[in-house]
Amino acid sequence: MLLQLTSDQENFRETTARFLTGRVPIEQVRRLRDDPAGFDPEFWRQGAELGWTSLLVSEENGGGTISDSGLVDLTVLAHEFGVRAAPGPLVPTNVVAAALSGVGGPAHAAVLASVLAGETTASWAYGEAAPHDRLGDVQLEVRVEGGEVVLNGVKRPVESAAQAARLLVTGRAPEGLTQVLVPTDAPGVSVEPMRTVDLTRRFGVVRFDDVRLPLDAVVGEVGGAADQVERQLQLAIVIMNAEAIGAMQAAFEMTVQWSFDRYSFGRPLASYQELKHRFADMLSWLEASHAINDRAAAAVEARSPDAEELVSVAKAFIGTYGAELAQDCVQIHGGIGLTYEHDLHLFLRRVTVDRALYGTPAEHRQRITTVAEHLKETA
Repeated sequence: MLLQLTSDQENFRETTARFLTGRVPIEQVRRLRDDPAGFDPEFWRQGAELGWTSLLVSEENGGGTISDSGLVDLTVLAHEFGVRAAPGPLVPTNVVAAALSGVGGPAHAAVLASVLAGETTASWAYGEAAPHDRLGDVQLEVRVEGGEVVLNGVKRPVESAAQAARLLVTGRAPEGLTQVLVPTDAPGVSVEPMRTVDLTRRFGVVRFDDVRLPLDAVVGEVGGAADQVERQLQLAIVIMNAEAIGAMQAAFEMTVQWSFDRYSFGRPLASYQELKHRFADMLSWLEASHAINDRAAAAVEARSPDAEELVSVAKAFIGTYGAELAQDCVQIHGGIGLTYEHDLHLFLRRVTVDRALYGTPAEHRQRITTVAEHLKETA
């Protein structure tokens, strides 16, 4: 989250914070644990009215930004989601909206309008099942037969798969990466729920068995989606990183407050040198996470040549040190930090799941090496 927000961005942040605090306080987040969807559709529709789904969409397509940078605006929003462990498919819905913006065609335009209004939930089906579960390994088969496009394969994990009306499916045709907008009620589509440690987010395994759709279901051109898929991956990671940083911030502030309130041998825990050193480390990780993701967001917004590398640097760093910070917070809380009744685990859960989505830290470190080698070869 930017160190200095514009007045409009600050107003947007405050409005979002008030809305989330009123509609999904921590008590409600806990109750959503047993909700099949993990969020109330009316809550999501009202959020869409506040601009949650439109920041990556141009004005001519029904969207709009708070500032000149819709992605930066969205990181402000995502940070507030993380601070409150809030529900809702924020990342995949915005990725789909961005992909559909400007692609043309009445069918896609109608879906986009419904997504922007919060009436339709859409998700991005990108990751795949083992042995193709490595970052960037896309093997779902897409082929064109006459006037139809046919899909075969498995996608997992797909956020809000059981709640989504449309899935943006990334597959591989003989011509190259191809994306198809698939109704979840299409013949041959089946969704199997997955278990997750996050209390409000739901994921599923989606199978596509000879799914046939009209050729106009293709988003963009057959075989021409490589650049768009890379763009979507960068957008998803930057938004998710901002959310993870919000969860880290909440856990850190909660733990610092606890250390001042909790006494041991007549002194607050915060007065002990060992904890001071640990807090210093945690604060440095937190501030570095803010800085690197802000830099990555700016690079992605500007379509900078180093955006791919910066996004992977941010994901690797935040994935590594976010988990470290959250675990330290649990340890400093002692026994109470391990209980379900305490709020700390809500943020640990959010950081843990975010760490695993769209590539692990190890996969992104490998990606950084690959990008660096490519840049060296083309220099």
